[in-house]
Amino acid sequence: MKNICFTGHREIRDIKKITNYLLCTIDDLIQKGATNFFAGGAIGFDTLAAEAVILLREKYPYIKLFLILPCCGTEQTLYRTLNQKKEYKRILSEADDVEFISEHYFDGCMKQRNSRLIELADYCICYYNNKKSAGGTAQTVRMAQKKNIPVINLFTLSF
Repeated sequence: MKNICFTGHREIRDIKKITNYLLCTIDDLIQKGATNFFAGGAIGFDTLAAEAVILLREKYPYIKLFLILPCCGTEQTLYRTLNQKKEYKRILSEADDVEFISEHYFDGCMKQRNSRLIELADYCICYYNNKKSAGGTAQTVRMAQKKNIPVINLFTLSF
């Protein structure tokens, strides 16, 4: 178990609580041998997860952050606020490597990104409310389950 991927909703109910759970979960997995972390670059949980890995590098300088992005350029950040764009650029600069599914956005590039995250993963940490059967988070969790990849759902801890 070396590779951990992240997937989750854009809106997070209690960011402080989920951040603490996320940091503890990642720390525990690092102590069990995890070294490579893969995030999809979306607003919300993906960003929170990437920031957590960057923060934990202070304690574990050997861990790596890889971004698997659906497309490159301004299309990825088109609808983000100025602060979200700055945060995205900072995370990009901190990543050990960035992989783009496509040069330009196309219908299906998000699904291909999610599939690539699962292809690389030994574990999946998610923030999934189990209410939406459609959408990228639900799809990614199902892909992980189908491949028998253990899924740690931080949403269930937030109650």
